[in-house]
Amino acid sequence: MPHFVVDYSGNLHDRLDFQALFKDLHEYVVSTGAFPIGGVRSRAIRCDDFRVADGREDFAYLNLSLKIGHGRDMELKKEVAEQVFKILCDWMKPITDESYVQISFEMTELDPVLKFNKNNIHPLFKKD
Repeated sequence: MPHFVVDYSGNLHDRLDFQALFKDLHEYVVSTGAFPIGGVRSRAIRCDDFRVADGREDFAYLNLSLKIGHGRDMELKKEVAEQVFKILCDWMKPITDESYVQISFEMTELDPVLKFNKNNIHPLFKKD
């Protein structure tokens, strides 16, 4: 963890560079010291079937969800959430300066009893 999941309106597709966003998000969360790099992952999901507001074809949306594991204090979670939203809004600025776009972000802390994963990438980043 953490996992970044972006879903966005298909009319934004040709205007977005997700690798740049993901690089900035990964570098930031790892820099906090609270998230191991081996667990960070990101993905973007294009939605071709959508409607924003009154349905104008040039209206768009982008939603970022951040899932984190349980156990970090509220102060850290708040700081991370605020910085992630800033990174997202800064990345979207060229588009929001020229277009109508709804941007949303939510951080979710997963229940430790109901979350399962297996990750063999972590050992690649362990320091001896």
